[in-house]
Amino acid sequence: MPFLTHETETQNIDLFFEDYGHGQPVILIHGWPLSHRAWEQQVWAIVEAGYRCIAYDRRGFGDSDSPWGEYDYSTLASDLNSIISQLELKDVILVGFSMGGGEVVRYCTDYGTENLSKVALVSSIIPIVAKKDDNPNGVPQKELDGIMDALETDRVGFLKDFHKNFYNYEDNKDKISKAQLQYDWSIASYASPNATIKAAKAWAETDFRPELKNVNIPTLIVHGDADNIVPIVTAGDQAAKGIENNTYKVIKNGPHGLNLTHKHELNEILLDFFK
Repeated sequence: MPFLTHETETQNIDLFFEDYGHGQPVILIHGWPLSHRAWEQQVWAIVEAGYRCIAYDRRGFGDSDSPWGEYDYSTLASDLNSIISQLELKDVILVGFSMGGGEVVRYCTDYGTENLSKVALVSSIIPIVAKKDDNPNGVPQKELDGIMDALETDRVGFLKDFHKNFYNYEDNKDKISKAQLQYDWSIASYASPNATIKAAKAWAETDFRPELKNVNIPTLIVHGDADNIVPIVTAGDQAAKGIENNTYKVIKNGPHGLNLTHKHELNEILLDFFK
């Protein structure tokens, strides 16, 4: 299997990635708590459209190493930077789904946009998840605390139900099979328990609003208006107001996992933006 080693001052981290096709590079950054496998319905479309498509596993997830250390966004962005640097990529298009949107913005903050062409935020947590006085539509702290408690006490039990809400399953049974829910559960359960909790704290606690100005290249924002995981009002709507050069696409009745329920619509939006 292809691995890339990110050498740090304290340890070396092996990151799993898949690399298909030729042409302008597109890097897909998966959401929590899945792996690169979540991009199954996008990889083929991107490669067939003539792009080089790279999808990797965040540390602690999929087949990448699971160090005990930090899972804050600067650490995660440093992994992304290592991939771009070691593969000597230029003119890159970054696509971040859900939590992966945080890596996109933090990469722009910590490393600039010199090697980037465009970025896309899909069902992204950007710019903020938590409810605050100046973010009244965010997720209440009580609910976030409940997620953390569930992950610490019965992680696999919590994950069993999580993806029903991820896809608004009761409304999308014609688009999402029970086998897909089981598949997602197996991927999420396989992830490091430590990484699952620490990564959740990263997306729950990080406020990216001051960093939106650093995303200074063409940006695509895609969000479903029926997202029950990351509310569109606190995510997509705010990101569109805070990122100057953006194209904002709202998918009607789209849940959080619109990369599967609305895969053809999303793929068309992505490829139009790439062009």
